[in-house]
Amino acid sequence: MPLAEDIVTSSHRFTSYGPGSVTINEVDYRQSLILTASDILCPWPALSLEDLCSENLAPIFATNPAVVLLGTGEKQRFPDARTFALFGEQGIGLEVMDNGALCRTFNILVAEDRAVTAAVILDA
Repeated sequence: MPLAEDIVTSSHRFTSYGPGSVTINEVDYRQSLILTASDILCPWPALSLEDLCSENLAPIFATNPAVVLLGTGEKQRFPDARTFALFGEQGIGLEVMDNGALCRTFNILVAEDRAVTAAVILDA
């Protein structure tokens, strides 16, 4: 689904999304990734919620976000309490949503110059 045109000053923004993919600045991605306003880390080795461990979360924490949007695919699914605890230990907010909601929310937050990181789980 294409997203509406907004004036976004960040280097990166989601331009569309669909089952098993997201589009950033008109480039399609079909592997899990981490996105900030200025950087893309792809591939990100998390292919499912079960892959969320301190090692796979370290690149997210390194972006120094105030909040992380975790996209869990076509449906919203929540990680285990251990994952929430890891974010709490870092003092970082975690919002879990489906990938469509993540794309829309990320674009709004970067337009507001918020320190947001998107972690998008896409099935391999």
